[in-house]
Amino acid sequence: MHIWRKTSSRVKTPVALTIGNFDGVHKGHQAMLKRLQESAKMLGLPACVMTFEPHPREFFSPDQAPTRLTGVREKLQCLIQANVDRVYICRFDYEFAKMPPEQFITRILNKELNVRWLLVGDDFRFGARRAGDITMLQTHSAANGYTVEIMPNITVDDTRVSSTVIRQALANGDLAAAGNFLGRPFSMSGRIIDGDKLGKKIGFPTANIQLKHNRPVLSGIFAVSARGAIPSSPMTPLPGVASLGVRPTTHQNGSYVLEVHLFDFNQEIYGQRLQVDFLHKLRDEQKFSDINALILQIEKDIVQTKNYFMTKTNAHNYSSICIAH
Repeated sequence: MHIWRKTSSRVKTPVALTIGNFDGVHKGHQAMLKRLQESAKMLGLPACVMTFEPHPREFFSPDQAPTRLTGVREKLQCLIQANVDRVYICRFDYEFAKMPPEQFITRILNKELNVRWLLVGDDFRFGARRAGDITMLQTHSAANGYTVEIMPNITVDDTRVSSTVIRQALANGDLAAAGNFLGRPFSMSGRIIDGDKLGKKIGFPTANIQLKHNRPVLSGIFAVSARGAIPSSPMTPLPGVASLGVRPTTHQNGSYVLEVHLFDFNQEIYGQRLQVDFLHKLRDEQKFSDINALILQIEKDIVQTKNYFMTKTNAHNYSSICIAH
């Protein structure tokens, strides 16, 4: 898969294109990518995705923008798995934000990307002040050499699949619903960093995952499956229990930390990337009276998690579209 962060000259090869943020690459996005692949193959064109970095809402309101379901790395992994030929990561800045929609069509779609077939959602808007819409795309299509197809909404259990709906399900601790919309378990990935070693001191060593945002989309204690890479060989999925929170018992005004205690695992994996699939929420995070009370609760969490895996023997073997490397 070819990845472009900007185009400095006209792309000679025409493309079939779809445009979107693709946060989460959920079932709605997957249907869109499947349709892109079908049409690109039929027309003999490369299948191309345009996405934005940063997310426009992060650019305009960084403090109010919702936490992403997937980072850039995870999104690209999902697009690779979807067999996309090219990804154009469009830098969203003030210059791009103020671009008139007509210029977006003539400069970006026509001159830079050489689009011949375009797939967009039925609520797609573009250009300065979101003034461009599907009608404008259709009006200018003939003059700019492309055809437009509108992707209908994808529903699951009579609910329109969207990143917003998935975030709400995760915030409510409904991992089953979130996984149903995503088509896989919700996951987070990151590099394993050195922590304060408290888990090891109290008998429950953890892998601490570096988080890019201090406002994760979910929090609490979870049964998880983790996979990643170790120096000697790829790491097979392992069950474990994870805490995602601010550790109120041991830290005051702490930042969010993802800590994963893997069962029957004692290898050193600092610096490696780990993907954590969230399978079941055990409870909310809480503050305990002392360390001993915390230890007793951790022991209960481990027993509950192992019981979960015993009753869901295949729970940690879900096939995942996004695999951390």
